[in-house]
Amino acid sequence: MNSESPLEQKPTENNRPFIGVGVLLWKGDCLLLGQRVDAQGAHTWQFPGGCLETGESVLECAAREVREETSLNVGIAKHAAFSNELFSAGDREYVTLYVTACYVSGEPEVMEPDKCLSWQWFHYRQLPNPLFLPITCLLKQAPDLSVFRVGSETQASEQK
Repeated sequence: MNSESPLEQKPTENNRPFIGVGVLLWKGDCLLLGQRVDAQGAHTWQFPGGCLETGESVLECAAREVREETSLNVGIAKHAAFSNELFSAGDREYVTLYVTACYVSGEPEVMEPDKCLSWQWFHYRQLPNPLFLPITCLLKQAPDLSVFRVGSETQASEQK
């Protein structure tokens, strides 16, 4: 029997981590979160995002996932952080690459009702509970998410 934890095991084709992309989408002081309905993390709140596709850059994935999940348009996307999670449901390991972006236009719509119940804007210091595991891991690294803000609001406040 192997005594190593899944995070310590040597990767094989069958147990390599999945690469996820999470998008901190800013509208002023608020972030967009959706309530999950699928089995992994059901009823927790998540940022828009999904799995990185072959040949796709992280920033391309972020814009695509936001459009596919919410119908929103985003701008000024930058790499922000990463986390590494082991989900007990399904024994899956994910490396989540976070991108920070600013809202450009549109109203959030539930485009994938089999994955998300609703999208809502929350002040970055008043996020809903419970949070999806990757966000909990991110908050342990960076308790003040405002360090990841981008966009015209951030630039304007920095000039004051």
